[in-house]
Amino acid sequence: MLTNIQAKRLKAGDSMVAVGGVTGLYLSPGKEVGTGKFLLRFKSPVSGKRRDMGLGTFPELGLADARGLAAEARAQIAKGLDPIDERRAAKDEQVHRVPNFEEAARAVFETLAPGYRNAKHRDQWISSLEFYVFPKLGMRQVDGLSVGDFAQVLKPIWLEKEETASRVKQRCERVMMWCVAHRHCDHNPLSAVLALLPKQRGTADRVQHHPAAPWRALPALVSNLTADARLSISSQALLFLILTAARSGEVRGATWDEIDFKTATWTVPAERMKAGRQHRVPLSRQAVELLSALAKIRLGGKWIFTARGTSQMSDMTLTKVLRLQQFPSDVPGRPATAHGFDPPSAIGPLKIAILVT
Repeated sequence: MLTNIQAKRLKAGDSMVAVGGVTGLYLSPGKEVGTGKFLLRFKSPVSGKRRDMGLGTFPELGLADARGLAAEARAQIAKGLDPIDERRAAKDEQVHRVPNFEEAARAVFETLAPGYRNAKHRDQWISSLEFYVFPKLGMRQVDGLSVGDFAQVLKPIWLEKEETASRVKQRCERVMMWCVAHRHCDHNPLSAVLALLPKQRGTADRVQHHPAAPWRALPALVSNLTADARLSISSQALLFLILTAARSGEVRGATWDEIDFKTATWTVPAERMKAGRQHRVPLSRQAVELLSALAKIRLGGKWIFTARGTSQMSDMTLTKVLRLQQFPSDVPGRPATAHGFDPPSAIGPLKIAILVT
């Protein structure tokens, strides 16, 4: 019976030694002293051929554990099984194991998550499945899911929460497409689920836009904004938004290195654009005047529309300016928001004054 001390004395070039305790169990010396590889030599009951089965390396695998593994293999041989074939089959089964829906969804989410620039939208993707789908289908294997299973999940919200239901359907479809691509199932049940659901209203009927200032009222709004002798930073940012027809986030995140005064151009980089593509905005004379006035009192910060340029303006600041003025929108009873502005076509020269804080 091989001892631990004897095993540690083995060196390269020594003959393979019997471990003892299990027939056919050997330790083959490694390249360094005291290392080796355990082998189980046996005659396959399936093919009738002699085979060597690796069990692990010494000293990472101890003698007692090696004997235990060899004994398990011998038990399989006694049942007429080839332990090497059985081990390979077990690995293949693990690799091709069919996941349940939750496992598949989380795998898809891990792939998609890095591509989201907005953390809120990223988290909504998986949270909607956690709330509406996982409780009913999460533990079901994906190859057993049917069109009817997904229809039952979607029916309770299909007409009551149409937008949410449509997004849940799209996300489930993305998960099942991933499963088909990985050969976990042979079809996507979501491709036919609409046949079991009532017809929703058209997208145009259910979309609710943010309350916007009517374009004909923009001259009056600009007059109100520029009525004060000194404009606040937030009022200037809103005025710049109107002059450029840009989104709130683009204006609030605008930096001085994006402005080219020589060509009167504002270049918004792709990572700050909703479409993910660089956007070049031509600046009107009034927009250039506004920026030029700000540049004169710049304190060296990165961002344009903050008092010291050291941090971005908050996301509600522009809307707050409109709410304080109670400027009406195209939605009765609701004040205008910073969304939906068209560039004014007939605004006279702006009298720009800066509020320094």
